Amino acid sequence: MNNDIISPDNLVYKKPELMNDTAMHYCAGCSHGVVHKLVAEVIEEMGMQNKTIGVSPVGCAVFAYRYLDIDWQEAPHGRAPAVATGIKRLWPDRLVFTYQGDGDLACIGTCETIHALNRGENIPIIFINNAIYGMTGGQMAPTTLIGQKTATCPYGREPELHGYPLNMTELASHLTGTCFVSRQSVENVASIRKAKAAIRKAFDASMNGLGSSLVEIVSTCNSGWKLSPKQANDWMEEHMFKEYPKGDLKDTTNL
Repeated sequence: MNNDIISPDNLVYKKPELMNDTAMHYCAGCSHGVVHKLVAEVIEEMGMQNKTIGVSPVGCAVFAYRYLDIDWQEAPHGRAPAVATGIKRLWPDRLVFTYQGDGDLACIGTCETIHALNRGENIPIIFINNAIYGMTGGQMAPTTLIGQKTATCPYGREPELHGYPLNMTELASHLTGTCFVSRQSVENVASIRKAKAAIRKAFDASMNGLGSSLVEIVSTCNSGWKLSPKQANDWMEEHMFKEYPKGDLKDTTNL
């Protein structure tokens, strides 16, 4: 076998069966594609291919239903946790999860997110935090860092004018209804493995009726940040992890 030739025999990457052969619309270097793959792998490993319902957001991942071959429901902006609550209560034997960005979850949907988590709905929420409104032009988000420049704060975020970054994962960890709250990332292999383990635990907790879970994935938006994919990863490691440190913030699952 010639290892210099790319062929099915020497490819390390294996596409999950649940991922459709559809070209993704995400920008080169975007974290969404990696997280989609992890979600697909976890669902397959759980044997839940035919019993999973994802709830899509309004934002960069609005077309998630094109890429994962499971049942999907599109939610109005920010309302994914409310939609997922209704589905899960109707079909408690289904794996029902939401997939949301920071603008969708932490701004337009703050109310729905907090109250669904606090009620202990048996839904895992996957939260992609890239500190910016990526789809609509790079505006400041609730998660934008102090000093970070965006289209709507071109001189940098100022706490006196714009307030402070909203740490949704820390808030979730203090809610009685949550059983598992974790913050991870996908910028390297070690981080990807930890992110997958967190997603698996959140999904297992849901199916065991243990309460709400939130898995935040600190992510890049190299297009919105005006950086190359490599520069965006470096910037995330230098700046984002200080405000959003990785690790499990709460785990009462015993899984």
